Amino acid sequence: MPHRARPRHEPRHPVHVTLRAGLRALRAQSVFAEIRRALALGSRSTFRIVHFSVQTNHIHLIVEAHDKQTLSSGVRGLVIRAARGINRAVGRQGRVWADRYHARALGTPREVRNALVYVLLNRRKHSLPRPGLALSELDPCSSAAWFDGWKTPPAELPSGTHGAVALARGQPPAHPAVARARTWLARIGWRRHGLLRSNEAPKTT
Repeated sequence: MPHRARPRHEPRHPVHVTLRAGLRALRAQSVFAEIRRALALGSRSTFRIVHFSVQTNHIHLIVEAHDKQTLSSGVRGLVIRAARGINRAVGRQGRVWADRYHARALGTPREVRNALVYVLLNRRKHSLPRPGLALSELDPCSSAAWFDGWKTPPAELPSGTHGAVALARGQPPAHPAVARARTWLARIGWRRHGLLRSNEAPKTT
C-alpha cells in the first residue's frame, strides 16, 4: 500500500481492513489458534473487531473505531500481537505482514452488506455456491458461526459449544473472538438490503 496519509475516520462508519502476510500458513491449526487469540484480545471500548475471516495468506476484518488514531493503534496492536503468535507457532523470527494494511470505510448499508458477504463467505470466492447452510459448511477460520444475520440460520450448536473453533476442534472457548457491533450501519442498517443468503459468494474485484 502507498504510504499516503490515511483519511479522516468517521466513527459511525465500520471499516473493512485487509492484512496480507508474507507466508501461506495462516489457516494451519496452530497458527490460526494464535491469530484467534490475538483477535480476541484486540477489541476494547474504542476499537472493536466485529467480524473476521482468516485465509491462507491474508485476513479480512470489519472493525469499528472512535477516531482515526484509535483505528490505527487498534490495528497496529493486533498485527504486532498476531505476528508474535504466528512466529511462535511456526518457529520462526522476522517480519510477518507483507505491507501496510488496507482500510476501506463502509459508509452505506449496501457497502456494509457487501463487506459482510466478502468477509464471512470469502472462502467461497473461488468455489461454486451451494443452497442451504449446514453448520459444517461455515468457515471455521472466520466469525461466521457467531453471525446472527443469516436468512436461513444453521442448525444450533450443541449445548456448551460456541463459534468457529467448535467446528474445527469440538472444544472451543466459551466466548467469541469478536465484539458486538455498536454502529447503526453494522448492527441494523445493512439489513435493509436483506439478510445474508448461504449461497452467496463474494464478487471478484
